[in-house]
Amino acid sequence: MSRSRQPPLVTGISPNEGIPWTKVTIRGENLGTGPTDLIGLAICGHNCLLTAEWMSASKIVCRVGQAKNDKGDIIVTTKSGGKGTSTVSFKLLKPEKIGILDQSAVWVDEMNYYDMRTDRNKGIPPLSLRPANPLGIEIEKSKFPQKELEMLFPGMSADFTSENFSAAWYLIENHSTTSFEQLKMAVTNLKRQANKKSEGSLACVKGGLSTFFEAQDALAAIHQKLEADGTEKVEGSMTQKLENVLNRASNTADTLFQEVLGRKDKADSTRNALNVLQRFKFLFNLPLNIERNIQKGDYDVVINDYEKAKSLFGKTEVQVFKKYYAEVETRIEALRELLLDKLLETPSTLHDQKRYIRYLSDLHAPGDPAWQCIGAQHRWILQLMHSCKEGYIQDLKGTAGLHSPMVDLDSDVRPSVLAHLSQTASLKRGSSFQSGRDDTWRYKSPHRVAFVEKLTKLVLSQLPNFWKLWISYVNGSLFSETAEKSGQIERSKNVRQRQNDFKKMIQEVMQSLVKLIRGALLPLSIPEGGVRQYGGWEVKSELSGQWLAHVIQTIRLTYESLTALEIPNDMLQTIQDLILDLRVRCVMVTLQHTAEEIKKLAEKEDWIVDNEGLTSLTFIYCLEQLSTKPDADVDTAHLSVDVSSPDLFGSIHEDFSLTSEQQLLIVLSNCCYLQCHTFLNIAEHFEKHNFQGIEKITQVSMASLKELDQRLFENYIELKADPIVGSLEPGIYAGYFDWKDCLPPTGVRNYLKEALVNIIAVHAEVFTISKELVPRVLSRVVEAVSEELSRLMQCVSSFSKNGALQARLEICALRDTVAVHLTPESRSSFKQALEALPQLSSGADKKLLEELLNKFKSSMHLQLTCFQAASSALMKT
Repeated sequence: MSRSRQPPLVTGISPNEGIPWTKVTIRGENLGTGPTDLIGLAICGHNCLLTAEWMSASKIVCRVGQAKNDKGDIIVTTKSGGKGTSTVSFKLLKPEKIGILDQSAVWVDEMNYYDMRTDRNKGIPPLSLRPANPLGIEIEKSKFPQKELEMLFPGMSADFTSENFSAAWYLIENHSTTSFEQLKMAVTNLKRQANKKSEGSLACVKGGLSTFFEAQDALAAIHQKLEADGTEKVEGSMTQKLENVLNRASNTADTLFQEVLGRKDKADSTRNALNVLQRFKFLFNLPLNIERNIQKGDYDVVINDYEKAKSLFGKTEVQVFKKYYAEVETRIEALRELLLDKLLETPSTLHDQKRYIRYLSDLHAPGDPAWQCIGAQHRWILQLMHSCKEGYIQDLKGTAGLHSPMVDLDSDVRPSVLAHLSQTASLKRGSSFQSGRDDTWRYKSPHRVAFVEKLTKLVLSQLPNFWKLWISYVNGSLFSETAEKSGQIERSKNVRQRQNDFKKMIQEVMQSLVKLIRGALLPLSIPEGGVRQYGGWEVKSELSGQWLAHVIQTIRLTYESLTALEIPNDMLQTIQDLILDLRVRCVMVTLQHTAEEIKKLAEKEDWIVDNEGLTSLTFIYCLEQLSTKPDADVDTAHLSVDVSSPDLFGSIHEDFSLTSEQQLLIVLSNCCYLQCHTFLNIAEHFEKHNFQGIEKITQVSMASLKELDQRLFENYIELKADPIVGSLEPGIYAGYFDWKDCLPPTGVRNYLKEALVNIIAVHAEVFTISKELVPRVLSRVVEAVSEELSRLMQCVSSFSKNGALQARLEICALRDTVAVHLTPESRSSFKQALEALPQLSSGADKKLLEELLNKFKSSMHLQLTCFQAASSALMKT
């Protein structure tokens, strides 16, 4: 038989020493073309072919037998190459002998001992070694990550003894770098193994035919022996004797080894207990680990360990596991209570609230912790608001309480709240609030103003987190994915049911905010039942319009900040109503304060008239007070700025005194300017700033002004006209003058000249104050004089010729002199007076009358110039 291959050569063995039955790996060259080509393997002179497993031409795995020599070569024999050689040697170690009763701390490595007689087919390795390499080729482990293989083949396994065996996974893991030729050889090996299995029992018989013959001979001998003893009694049969011998041997063995077996059973039970403790130490240590992690605050670790324990031992039936798992549940329940207490603590941040809610949802806490947190925050905000009010009221009464820890959120109230408000509002309006005052003014602000600022700041600092917590509750971001899936339906039902409840909470906060502000600023707008809860300030002085305007601006910025949170407008309607009421109150207080100030302006009137006939003060109540004020009460030490006339008086005279008639005339001049200029300017400014109801305001103001003007005018006319009118009748009949018996007229008598001089004096007085009042005043004076003169003429029973001519001369002289100031009433009076006189009968009388009139006008030309100047002025206009 010719050999085509080189003899085998062993170049390495691992390990190179060991006790009998040590598993070794032999490496070399030409170690065979396959399992059937390997026909011999000796290590240290002992045949190891029975345990040999051919892997490849360069690798063989086997176990070392009971060799005679302690050191020797490794010799491989193949059909194709013959007997080989070895460049390495193996050293056989002698195992330490341990008596059957000696104690030992060495664990014996479990291995399968094979009966050499049961497997005569040297070409097939034992069944226990077959699973190591079913393909029969060299295994080359890949570096492919195990986790990625698990992801590629979910639910599968690389163990070919498993029901979920995946051939692809096995090949990637063990033969990723194997060549295609080797894989073809592996297919051949698999087919050969399959064919051998199909041979069944026949192959087993062929391989162990001699053994079957020996067994048959032994059975036949036993049968003959039993037949020979068949005549004996059953009790003394060979089988019975053999049974007795075996029973005695068993009892003796039990007696000898009872102590050893007992220790072995105890050791086995101890070992099993240690294995259980080692395998389930996670559960046994979990209660203590939970307590430690809770003290550290590592709640995530506790939750993960609890979920793991629940999945492994939640449904266990083992009593010891049940006991320890009950301890875990007890500590988890305590953790739930701890987290719920921390969740309901106030104050707390939104981040902490979300964190504790997520923990409780992961721990499957009963109820709805998120909703409990929302309710606690709602009660906390209301408590803060009422505590803020009580603190300021106590501080106002002089007792300490304003700077309590619950109320004192920020020691510097005004700048911080305005900065927060302006910053929030500027996001929406693009502007910021400017106070216009220095920083020292905030310490002088009234308690109620400071309270409103602190209250609004408190709401703006707490409500956004409260609102965001509700939004997170609605959209489910408070819960983990696991808790969300498990409670999705239940939570959605709760959200729908609790939307109205949360709306009521927001409305209650808004109503409390509004009522607390009303209690401080508008106490009369609160029902009697809420005065004790929201009022109690007991402040007698009213806030000024300036402070009310500042409060309105603060509340408006608060409203804009709340609107920026996307809170529905219907929930903020109460704040809008409050702003409107405060604006109305601010306007009323401002107007009342202004009216009082205007009334007090009378003390500052200086009675100095400018070139337009005005003084410093031109308002109705002030004018009315001035018109009836005695001279001794006039304070001329102050000079106030004129708010209506652009041209102020030029200089101030130190020594001057005015009569009541002059003061009355000055007031009339101011009334005239108010009516013609000031009120119209005010109405124009109101319309420019889009104020409503200006027409009614102007109408009422004009009516009041006209009523005052008319009353004052009548008083002035009465003061000026009555003396002139009263002097006519005594002047006419002075010197026992008689119309029936008088001399021919030689000129106008003195009484009429005196009346004209008095009228001229009135003209001068009025002209000095206001040119516009001259026609009005003189017209009324002329009316009174003409009416009195007409009455006197009508009362004369008869006139002589000279008397009639004298009367006509005086009537015509007065009429022609004041012709520029005649009115229909005064013309009618002069006409009635002339009609009461006899008519002129001759031309001489008319000529004499004309001459006397011209003489009168010529002689009093200088005095009558004032009337001529008024006439020319009227003609120019």
